Amino acid sequence: MALREEFENQGNFLFKYRGILPLVFLIAGLGALVQTLLQKTGFQDPEIKEIYRFFALFISIAGLGIRVYAVGHTPKNTSGRNTDGQLADELNTTGIYSRVRHPLYLGNFFMWLGVALLTENVWFIVSFIFLYWVYYERIMYAEESFLIRKFGNIYLDWAKKTPAFIPSFKNHQAPKLTFSWKKILKKEKNGFFAIFLVFFIFQCLQNLINGDKILSLNWLFYATIFSGVIYLFLKFIKRTTKLLDEEDR
Repeated sequence: MALREEFENQGNFLFKYRGILPLVFLIAGLGALVQTLLQKTGFQDPEIKEIYRFFALFISIAGLGIRVYAVGHTPKNTSGRNTDGQLADELNTTGIYSRVRHPLYLGNFFMWLGVALLTENVWFIVSFIFLYWVYYERIMYAEESFLIRKFGNIYLDWAKKTPAFIPSFKNHQAPKLTFSWKKILKKEKNGFFAIFLVFFIFQCLQNLINGDKILSLNWLFYATIFSGVIYLFLKFIKRTTKLLDEEDR
């Protein structure tokens, strides 16, 4: 099998099961955090550790913000969470897609980089960056092969002037569609809750290893409860009503 076919097959396989990656990464990250705490190689000053946690949270929320901006301007059947295979009724080339070809994967990177930073383990953080690059390089290759077959020169011309992963601020075009909060509330509620839940899990493990009270009723606890309630409420609205439905979005 030619390498290009092998890369595409690998990418399609990884695309289909990409939901498993966060679980594997989370388990590995928790293990790295335990090592950091037991060896006491992380920040020892409580105030510095709290500032560092806020910084990590900012990175994750920034990643979610990238996803929100991208998804909020896209039409139906593009930039989705489908796992059955590649899907694109049309090609997104305006808005953030005029700056970078894969903004959702860029957003995912920062969301999980914030979590990786929580381990305070340099080797784990570097390993995460490398593995993310290898993993998503295959997925992006498969996705672009599909788009080239479907859109041909239209895609190739756009790709020539638009970088794959590191944004460029040249050739910016305003989004074709207006921003849709309904689509965001329907599609990105998972990521909003997941960020706070994962940060909360890391905090509980840290408390356990340090011999402190596992459940700390601090800002992170209440933020996790709040985001969880929002998630459940939106999930209920989505299943029982059509309030978040929009034609062609």
